[in-house]
Amino acid sequence: MEFRLLGPFEACHDGRPVEIASRRQERCLLALLLLDLGHPVTIDRLIGLLWNGDAPASARGAVYTYVGRLRATLSPYGVRITTRADGYLVEADEHRVDVTDFHRTVQRALELADPAARAGLLDDALRLWRGALLADVADETLRHRLDGQVDEARLVAVEARAEAQLALGKHPRVAKDLADLATRHPLRERLVGLLMTAHYRAARQADALLLYEATRQALATELGVDPGPDLQELHRRILRNDPRLDQPRRAVYEVRVRDETLPWTVGGHPALDFCNTYAGWGLSTPLPGAEWLRGYRTFAVWSGYLGLVDDPTVSRLLTLADRDPVEAGQTLAEAWTLRSHVYACLRGHADNAAFDAVARAAEAAAKTLEYTRDETGGGRWRPSLAAGLRLPLHAAAWSAAELLADPRRLTVRSCTQSHCRWLFLDEAGMRRWCSLVTCAG
Repeated sequence: MEFRLLGPFEACHDGRPVEIASRRQERCLLALLLLDLGHPVTIDRLIGLLWNGDAPASARGAVYTYVGRLRATLSPYGVRITTRADGYLVEADEHRVDVTDFHRTVQRALELADPAARAGLLDDALRLWRGALLADVADETLRHRLDGQVDEARLVAVEARAEAQLALGKHPRVAKDLADLATRHPLRERLVGLLMTAHYRAARQADALLLYEATRQALATELGVDPGPDLQELHRRILRNDPRLDQPRRAVYEVRVRDETLPWTVGGHPALDFCNTYAGWGLSTPLPGAEWLRGYRTFAVWSGYLGLVDDPTVSRLLTLADRDPVEAGQTLAEAWTLRSHVYACLRGHADNAAFDAVARAAEAAAKTLEYTRDETGGGRWRPSLAAGLRLPLHAAAWSAAELLADPRRLTVRSCTQSHCRWLFLDEAGMRRWCSLVTCAG
């Protein structure tokens, strides 16, 4: 079955609408289970959400009754609600939930480098949006408790689509799409900046400047602050008729190497920057765009950018990846897993399994090492090209092993910003942020 929760609750089977339950509470309970499709939800959590902390004495019995009715209604359509300990789950099977599809499609889109492909996928994701989450069965408080980031994810998707459209020269559509949103979200500077750029490219400089002034006044009134440096710089460029505004804007923490987008190096050690290729470590549900190592090509180029391999080796790796994309994908998946283990070790809360995983990876890397002369005339250990596509993985593992054996590991700190949590060396013990440019407040 297909369940639609973005907007009024709907259910479809073979493309035809299905009436699930006439009672709002029953539809809401089913939605709660669907938001955790394939995972159990405890009865206590269901009661807390359905009655918002003010449950009657009969609440548990009411939940039993609701589940019984839902089972009877959904069973003919192959939907199974099973009991697990003190809770229930809807078995995933082949069922679809639009919220899950939305988040997954946005994430896929943000991993694409091509602006046309990215805009197309984001269009697909945003078409799923028919209104507020569970518009007919949940109030604003419940919506926030259920999925507080879904609205944020939608705005991120809209902004990312606008950014891609600007790169494609579609500024008239950006101006149309963002006009109402900018009015409703005057404090959202990225959105305002995109709309200002669209106005400027459409020869509407005055509209862009008026929008900036309105945002400046809103920020001063609501928060007592000035616009951020990015928006101020955009304002100055519009005043100067800067020709660079006709080019796509990039985030300050992006680096372009061989047409790959890489994160700024702020860690002070390759092993830390390996962890930092995934932003938002501190969030239970990371925001879209957190992943930097989106493909094997990026992994190979990043390894060269960090100096783990030399430039001719990077070229060789890119050729090998084109010939064997399956093995390249498998190597990238192993790199993601290794990265999580390295992060756990460097944050000081790793269990033995995480450390053992890093150790085994480092031992495998050691078997491929060769001692070569570097650019300064000195020597260094590097994985041999005999490692093939696994060479960047071995290089990252060996770098992590070196840092874990170095006393400097005790000075590793995490950026205090919840959207970041990148790691960096702080031997002075005085830093709180990974970079004063991107995170310091």
